[in-house]
Amino acid sequence: MDGGAAMVKTKTEQAIIDALEAVAPQHDVDIVDVELVGATKAPCVRVRIEGAEGQSLSLNDVTANTKWVGDVIEELDPISSSYTLEVSSPGMARPLRRPRDFSRFVGEDCELSSTATEGRRKYSGKITAATETNVTLELEDGESVTLDFSDVKKCKLKPVYDFKPAKEGN
Repeated sequence: MDGGAAMVKTKTEQAIIDALEAVAPQHDVDIVDVELVGATKAPCVRVRIEGAEGQSLSLNDVTANTKWVGDVIEELDPISSSYTLEVSSPGMARPLRRPRDFSRFVGEDCELSSTATEGRRKYSGKITAATETNVTLELEDGESVTLDFSDVKKCKLKPVYDFKPAKEGN
């Protein structure tokens, strides 16, 4: 974990992240995020990975990395019942989990939910700054807000879909 500031994860998710991050450098991979989703009877462990330098991985690369990811999770045995393992690239709505993820995507639009006990919980805007402990967003109404990473429950990049046809002659 970067600088002790972490997104809010369940104990099981964090245990899986810690176990995978210990092994990932040997495979030249970065663990983007781990999510435990689905019902207790049919849970799914969703692991998002990318290249160690932030480069995207091909489907073949993801497939090749699925074996060691599965082995690490099996050894950890975080879920008593059977589960589905889903390994993928982060996609366009990339989750942001660590301070360095936020720093890397300064200038990008995101959707963030916080653990706020009073006031606003959901934010949508552009990441304008990120430190080891907090992130600053410029909201769509022009207002600026700074949140501690310890209060960030979930954050993902807001995909930009550009469906304009390519200009002729370029």
